[in-house]
Amino acid sequence: MHMQLLHNNKVVIFDRTDFGSSNLPLPSGKCRHNIDEVIPHDCSAHSLLYDVVSNTFRPLMVQTDVWCSSGAVNPDGTLVQTGGYHNGDHKIRIFTPCDDDQCDWIELPWNLTVQRWYSSDHILLDGRVIIVGGRRAFSYEFFPKSSNDGSFVYFPFLKETTDPEEENNLYPFLYLLPDGNLFVFANQRSVVLDFVNNKILKEFPLIPGEKRTYPSTGSSVMLPLRLIPDGSLPTVDVIVCGGARGGAYVNAAKGVYVAASNSCGRLRITDPSPNWVMEFMPMSRVMPDMLLLPTGDVIILNGAASGTAGWESAVDPVLNPVLYYPDESDPRKRFRVLNPTIIARMYHSAATLLPDGRILVGGSNPHRWYNFTGVKYPTDLSLEAFSPPYLASEYSHLRPSIHSVEGHTDNFVSYGEQFSITFSLELQQPVGEYIVTMIAPSFTTHSFAMNQRLLVLYIADKQQLSEMAFKVTVHAPPTANIAPPGYYMVFVVHQGVPSQCVWIRTK
Repeated sequence: MHMQLLHNNKVVIFDRTDFGSSNLPLPSGKCRHNIDEVIPHDCSAHSLLYDVVSNTFRPLMVQTDVWCSSGAVNPDGTLVQTGGYHNGDHKIRIFTPCDDDQCDWIELPWNLTVQRWYSSDHILLDGRVIIVGGRRAFSYEFFPKSSNDGSFVYFPFLKETTDPEEENNLYPFLYLLPDGNLFVFANQRSVVLDFVNNKILKEFPLIPGEKRTYPSTGSSVMLPLRLIPDGSLPTVDVIVCGGARGGAYVNAAKGVYVAASNSCGRLRITDPSPNWVMEFMPMSRVMPDMLLLPTGDVIILNGAASGTAGWESAVDPVLNPVLYYPDESDPRKRFRVLNPTIIARMYHSAATLLPDGRILVGGSNPHRWYNFTGVKYPTDLSLEAFSPPYLASEYSHLRPSIHSVEGHTDNFVSYGEQFSITFSLELQQPVGEYIVTMIAPSFTTHSFAMNQRLLVLYIADKQQLSEMAFKVTVHAPPTANIAPPGYYMVFVVHQGVPSQCVWIRTK
């Protein structure tokens, strides 16, 4: 249900705790004791840590229910995880990565001020996390709180965008903008929020067509930010794709599954008078996952063609991933359908970008309980790695290998400074066109990758060191508004083929 890649190349994965035992036991002697759940004394794990390099995993122990919660990684690389259900709905948990297999979830001794179930989190320029919304939570709050923060801030926009029947302002889409304000999208409306002064600075036109946030679950990304060294702010485009048509949630409860949306709305937030420009995917999709690839393109995968999010509420899984090329000048050529998988990834599945450019995809449970047999879409606990076309063997000779990063201390790269990357190509050949991209790893749940952002760095200098070795010098992001402090994956992308990433940390 939830995934977060950490800077030591391990992925925290977790599911709800209130449906009974899982298939993974906790280490001997560890059990959860919660009298309000199906199994009051549960000795099975509902979280694990997956090691990408060794392809192994170990169980983790969460104390309270993390069902439909949210998260963000703070500047030191610790996952801050907020809210959930039942005894977990006010909780704040942290997971700090380690390499000795001793780290586990820690519940903090203080709580959120209101319940946060289906809320969204975003890391801010000062390293705090803003937690927005949730079921019947029309407000936002911060972690940790500064001396100027109250308990929470009422945000009427969330109440205004709520359908009383479907409560579809849940998991709003959030993006920290280069001017330091927050873009918030809920249902069909979107605004720029000055969260310091609790003021809406701008409201955008309604996105045409369907509802887009839970349970009418579409997905969204902020398209790559292209940086230039003159101090001007980059152009910002947001795209929202898929979703459920009006009434789909109510109809699904009656066994009627309405065709999902095939439309995408693209909005240039930085235009003086922005309007949604509509494009159309090759197929309808509800509950898609949208992830930014190192190339700056977008992968759309998972989901269903009919219905909506929720228990037993969707049919017709969409098995073909789709690539979206945002820089293609002809909108008719922006979508490319890829070969299908054989596993349905529907409600409560997740996906995240890995350091080698693959996509980790896992889960699917469209039922209230684990249900492995006798149903059309069984619960699926598998993980698989999807390889985008750039990892095909015929492109392996184009794939760069990064050897070193210069201009940083202990992986820290200072805002506005330059740093250099030395890389090589596998075969002796003239180097082609290349870019350097920097990606924040996302907290992915319910078809939205929170905190995801991709920067295309400005190249100040290129050098050829030998027949197969090269050096590129780039400008680090200028401010924390552009790149909130923390860990990022840096890729060299040569002729559309990315290297394995190196991790850097901005400050």
